[in-house]
Amino acid sequence: MRKFGKWIGAGLGWTIGGPIGAVLGFAFGSIVDAANLEKYEKENQTTKGDFVVSLLVLIAGVMKADKSVVKSELNYVKQYLIKAFGEEETSEMLLLLRDLLKQDIPLEKVSQQIKIKMNYASRLELYYLLYGIAYADGSIEPAEIETLEKIAFAIGITSIDAKSVKSMFFKPSDWAYETLGVTRTTSNEDIKKAYRQLAFKNHPDKVAYLGEEIRNKANEKFTLINQAYEIIRKEKGIN
Repeated sequence: MRKFGKWIGAGLGWTIGGPIGAVLGFAFGSIVDAANLEKYEKENQTTKGDFVVSLLVLIAGVMKADKSVVKSELNYVKQYLIKAFGEEETSEMLLLLRDLLKQDIPLEKVSQQIKIKMNYASRLELYYLLYGIAYADGSIEPAEIETLEKIAFAIGITSIDAKSVKSMFFKPSDWAYETLGVTRTTSNEDIKKAYRQLAFKNHPDKVAYLGEEIRNKANEKFTLINQAYEIIRKEKGIN
């Protein structure tokens, strides 16, 4: 049996069942006896293992969106994961990812399971990480963008929040406004309200239960939100 580190050792919960469980039944074949996967199942709450497994399954789905997975793409994913999770955990995650890339991923069903089981703040963080990984090489193929948008809808991310996450990576000319989900004609009071709501939804403390690595990435996103608001605040003279 391979050893799959802290995020598996800490236990899996709801990902053992449903469509993700079916995917894991295949991918875990060389790790644990599929018949014994039940021993990992915990209460109906998201563990770090559930979060990481969900991320890896979605990564596989996005990477396969353009019908080909090249070595350079996998290397970019590896480097991103190392920065987020460290080398030891990344090496274990890549073993599972390589198994996942060998099969078809039922993205719609997987996404629906995530929507039902995972809270909104964690889904937002999941989508942010997923976008970062897809954009790790500095560009995203049209097929990947389409897949990301479908995932956002399927896991229950609002269109405004999905556009906000996208703007953090593409940095269009109005990226600060798009990040906050406002326009240049939005009133100062509504801008402040939009900022407070976005900051509340994306506060790192909301995903602290998933571990320091994921909280650190959430803080990265939170910093971008604050930077966007500061740009707008100075431009419009908001007190």
